[in-house]
Amino acid sequence: MAEDRQRIDKWLWFARVVKTRPLAQALAEGGKVRVNGRKVDTAHHPVRRGDVLTIGVGSRVLVLEIVDFAERRGSYPDAVKLYIDRAPREMPPDAGEEPAGSAPPVEEAPAPPSGRPTVHRGEGRPSKRDRRRFDRIGGAGED
Repeated sequence: MAEDRQRIDKWLWFARVVKTRPLAQALAEGGKVRVNGRKVDTAHHPVRRGDVLTIGVGSRVLVLEIVDFAERRGSYPDAVKLYIDRAPREMPPDAGEEPAGSAPPVEEAPAPPSGRPTVHRGEGRPSKRDRRRFDRIGGAGED
């Protein structure tokens, strides 16, 4: 590509940061993208090689440096060639020293002795098997 810049929404879509171009436009217009530390509020904002994008996608924050542009959306291996991931890497908890003032690891609480099935937050909806267990014990919303 002979041009030295590209619209931010097109670049986000070509780099496969989002699934569709309308999602890329909404991301840019929603203030979820920063170019070199400055918030972008339009989908047509131009980006250049060497720009660093900070993107809030869901619960993640991506930090990408633009290396190249594409003329069309390609495969994932082609898309990862368009940027360098500059996000700081988290160290595994056992690798390295513990930071000062860190709390000891929290142990999981044992299951309640009532025999009632437990549903942990973030596990999603109960399965059919879980529903049957609730019904068997009489736990259909009773507490």
